[in-house]
Amino acid sequence: MEDSNARTREELQHLAAAFVNLESNRLSLITVTGVFLTDDLKNAKIFCSVYPKDREAAALDFLKRKRSEFREYLKEKSALRALPFIDFVLAPDIPMTDTPAGAVQ
Repeated sequence: MEDSNARTREELQHLAAAFVNLESNRLSLITVTGVFLTDDLKNAKIFCSVYPKDREAAALDFLKRKRSEFREYLKEKSALRALPFIDFVLAPDIPMTDTPAGAVQ
């Protein structure tokens, strides 16, 4: 089941990235960074990062408005039998450092 879940997450991430690329107005850079999928495959959270940061609210609003169109896109492009409920969320910020993780100082 874990292997199937991983394949489904990967397919959702790939298709979400392609959909955002097609539908975005290019005023901000929206990157699909990951997918959280429940074990029963009924709910999916698609994590996105947005640059510049001041466009996050507008980009998230855009993504949430496009959920039903993304669902139709999934019906056309995916091999999934049952489509999960989709929600787009902002990816948590990862603090930037001057040194790579695990580097000895």
